[in-house]
Amino acid sequence: MLTFYHAPRSRSSSILYLLEELGVAYDVLEIDIHADDGAPESYRAIHPHKKVPAIVHDGVVVIERAAICVYLADAFPQAGLAPAIDDPMRAAYLSALVYADAVFDPCLTAHAQGWQYASRAFPFGAYEDMLAYLERRLSAHAYAAGARYSAADTQWAEGLDRGMRLLGTIPERPAFKAYLTRIAARPAFQRYRALAYA
Repeated sequence: MLTFYHAPRSRSSSILYLLEELGVAYDVLEIDIHADDGAPESYRAIHPHKKVPAIVHDGVVVIERAAICVYLADAFPQAGLAPAIDDPMRAAYLSALVYADAVFDPCLTAHAQGWQYASRAFPFGAYEDMLAYLERRLSAHAYAAGARYSAADTQWAEGLDRGMRLLGTIPERPAFKAYLTRIAARPAFQRYRALAYA
């Protein structure tokens, strides 16, 4: 039994994409994070800050996108989305997953809010440095962790797609557009888009 706590058009959409890639059955419980008081107080039993995403899998609660990705990709190895622990790509995969949460998302949010700050003032660093890193990485490699598609790509692709197509917070650089073209050919991405923006 897999339950996904989700708010449409939010950062939890990247987990929706991951679930489509996994090809497993799941139930969606929508959480109204935009209500006056945010999500219901009872939701703190799942997430301490009443945020999304979260999952409950066979009674086990997992919160935060990077943790959810690692957990689900390892729990459903038949999908082939997680390099094995002894795979040379495993380190790059884990780094890319955590980068999406710890650097990409905070930089994007700070930029969208118009924050002016020194790179050293926050642990996630500067927006321009984040963009430059993603551009270098995706110019040198087909996917976030290297030559093969992985669960990390569900996070990078959803963030870049949302930032470029919907929010206008990511510039349309050639490396980003080429990457999203590769991703858009995947049936799971097409299903995700249909679900997320229906």
